[in-house]
Amino acid sequence: MAKNRHRRDATGYGLAALNKLAGWPLVERLGLRKTVERTVFEASKTGFRALGATTRAFATASAGRSANAASAATRPPAAVDDGMFDLTPTGEQELMRASTAKFAIEQLRPLAAEADSECVTSPTVLRRAASELGVTLLGVPEPFGGLGGHRSATANVMITEALAHGDMGQALAILAPAAVSGALVLWGSERQQRTYLPSFVTDNAPAAALALLEARPLFDPFQLRTRARRVAGGFQLDGVKSLVPRAAEAELFVIGAELDGRPALFIVESSAAGLTVEAEPAMGLRAASLGRVVLDGVRLPADAQLGTAHIGASKLGTALYADCVRLARLGWCALALGTAQAVLDYVVPYVNDREAFGEPVSHRQSVAFAVANIGIELEGMRLTTYRAASRAEQGKTYAREAALARTLCAEHGMQIGSNGVQLLGGHGFVKEHPVERWYRDLRAVGVMEGALLV
Repeated sequence: MAKNRHRRDATGYGLAALNKLAGWPLVERLGLRKTVERTVFEASKTGFRALGATTRAFATASAGRSANAASAATRPPAAVDDGMFDLTPTGEQELMRASTAKFAIEQLRPLAAEADSECVTSPTVLRRAASELGVTLLGVPEPFGGLGGHRSATANVMITEALAHGDMGQALAILAPAAVSGALVLWGSERQQRTYLPSFVTDNAPAAALALLEARPLFDPFQLRTRARRVAGGFQLDGVKSLVPRAAEAELFVIGAELDGRPALFIVESSAAGLTVEAEPAMGLRAASLGRVVLDGVRLPADAQLGTAHIGASKLGTALYADCVRLARLGWCALALGTAQAVLDYVVPYVNDREAFGEPVSHRQSVAFAVANIGIELEGMRLTTYRAASRAEQGKTYAREAALARTLCAEHGMQIGSNGVQLLGGHGFVKEHPVERWYRDLRAVGVMEGALLV
């Protein structure tokens, strides 16, 4: 075991090197990016088990300051409640949504089929998203170099929805690091924030992921098999996390594990001894480079748990974890909204232009009703999701609203994807049209947990 702490196997070295090489500007200029990305894809497709990605030297906390000083940790204040129920976007929110939507259509949509086939989001796209959209900047407070003011759950939903309208898999790959920075902002201690948050506001923000899901039927995020136990000097984690976005290249994870009979969140650097990553290509979300994170006796320091800086009681610690699950579910609702809107935008002109028996198929009542149902269900999904995000942003209780949004988006989102395939007939079954990919991605909304936050 001691020997493993200082050793990476050949596969691990190769994948880490290839991922870094794919992002080099020289590779782009020489026209070799597709070759390098194909090599990475082939390695992951055939299966690999490697140590975690090489972790940068994250800045350590300044000496002489308490790691658990609740007053020193920076928290975003709740948005002002004006007493009115109004989901009209502010001017700032509308500007962010418009710029994100433009990026999604121009940058993500044209590469969506290729990213799905290659099981990877282009490093060029990831760099452009970081520089042009600054998704990891938005939630990070100003003292750490970010742009965050008050809590912005509604804005995050709008941005997530707009990105998913371009492509859900690539949107997840882009947004995954923001889930970790968001968790640090909401629940991190002063030391945790000062150690990790500055890295998320640089041009080279780390790949990171929030890992809650475990591979078993009817998974309940509050009944975890990943275990954390107290040991001398900290904690030890054992378990397996499934369908983690960009797992092979992630430098930092927030892991959900059971501690003392209750779920808790832990910060884990990918270079930790005992942490390995396996490829886990799925039916959908293939552009997010999904993987499995295996934790075998991973030792963590005593200050690795999130929430201890401002929450002492175990009951409140469970409430913190529940808040994480709800915010993640709202994130998946937002992804469902964007992809379902893409389905609607695609099938309307299709059924109007496609003719059968001398008239557009949209003249058939069954077709017209199916399209109308997509629009009706989509508006219901959007209303409940925005309402839940608005309440979360204002610091109000939103458990009921989040549950309603999750139920609607899981059920109707999958049905919208299925109806989209049906409305295209035989064309819905072939990759020439994007609806089959949207159907596969929408299936994930009902089963995924974690991975992103709003």
